[in-house]
Amino acid sequence: MHFRSRNPNLPPLTEAHMSHLQTPVNIRPIQPADNEALAQIIRKALEEFGANKPGTVYFNPTTDALFQLFQTPRARYFVAEDENGLLGGGGIFPTAGLPADTCELVKMYLKPEARGLGLGRTLIERSLEAAKEEGFSKVYLETMPELKNALVAYERLGFKYLDGPMGDSGHFGCGLWMLKEI
Repeated sequence: MHFRSRNPNLPPLTEAHMSHLQTPVNIRPIQPADNEALAQIIRKALEEFGANKPGTVYFNPTTDALFQLFQTPRARYFVAEDENGLLGGGGIFPTAGLPADTCELVKMYLKPEARGLGLGRTLIERSLEAAKEEGFSKVYLETMPELKNALVAYERLGFKYLDGPMGDSGHFGCGLWMLKEI
C-alpha cells in the first residue's frame, strides 16, 4: 500500500500509520473545492454523536468556508482523501485571545469509515508538526464529552485537561478543554 502527500514538505505516511485502510490515502493542504464536502463531514459527525448544538462548529458559518478561514497567517488545515473522495480533516488555528505561543487544534473530523484506523492520529500529528513549524509551543483544543473516542485519542497523544477554556473561540457548547506542550 502506498501513501502519498502532495506537499513535499510533509514526510510520507507509512504502513504503520494507516495499515487498515484499503486504498491509498493522500494527506494534503485544504483546497477551495474541499469546502462543501468538509462541511458535510463535520456536520454529519456532530449529528451522529448528538453534538450538533449551538455554540459548536455545527452552527458556525466558517464551517462552510474552511479554505478561506485557513488563509489566516499561521493557520494550517490538512485533508485526507482516497480514490473515493475526502475522508476528513483537521488543522491548527491561531484563535483570538490565546497566548502568542499557543494555537488551537480545530475541526478534526472523519467520516465513520475512516475512524479507528490511525488516520485521525496521523492528522493530529501533522497538525502538531505544523504548529511547531509555525512557531507555536502549545496546542489547545476544545471538545465535548459526546466525542468519547476523540477524548481517548487526545489523551494518548499527551493532551492534558484544563479547568476552563482559553481564548475566544466562541464555542460555548464545548465543555472540555485540553492543552499539550510541543
